[in-house]
Amino acid sequence: MNAEGLEGFRDFVDSRSSALLKTAVLLCGGDQHAAEDLLQNALVKAAGRWQRIDEPEAYVRRILYRQQVSRWRLKWPRQEVSVAEPPEAGVAGADAAAAAELRLVMREALSRLTARQRTVLVLRYFEDLPEADVARLLGCSVGTVRSTTHRSLARLRALAPELDALGPADTERLSSRDYSPVEVRP
Repeated sequence: MNAEGLEGFRDFVDSRSSALLKTAVLLCGGDQHAAEDLLQNALVKAAGRWQRIDEPEAYVRRILYRQQVSRWRLKWPRQEVSVAEPPEAGVAGADAAAAAELRLVMREALSRLTARQRTVLVLRYFEDLPEADVARLLGCSVGTVRSTTHRSLARLRALAPELDALGPADTERLSSRDYSPVEVRP
């Protein structure tokens, strides 16, 4: 990689790594360390082909999705993650407690889904990708994406029935929050 390419890659990593890490955290079910590894591996692969990449973010995201598919096919065991500070530090009052409780319920429910179910939901609803794009990224048919989405949402509702009570304002508040890992103490 020449100096210009190296500078472009550094700028890309500086500007987009936090957004890519959020996606990786969701793909890994809240496991910050696994998400960092996933993103790091994706960036290493992208760096090797940097001069030939037309759309860097789309390319790196595709690597993230495909690596996650490979990981859940291997059925790695899930490990608990601890972080130094809770994500709700900037929110005050009863709203902060409700938002934190809602995030914990959502995270717990998502963590109990299979990696494939979680990946499909993240791609469809967090990344807001159409079914055809999800199918292409995961290497399956559109019908498989639809049925997996349907089953995943049904299982999510069964695991966390309190999510059904959310109104549009709650859903908007939930979607605007940071889903980084929270500290879990025994």
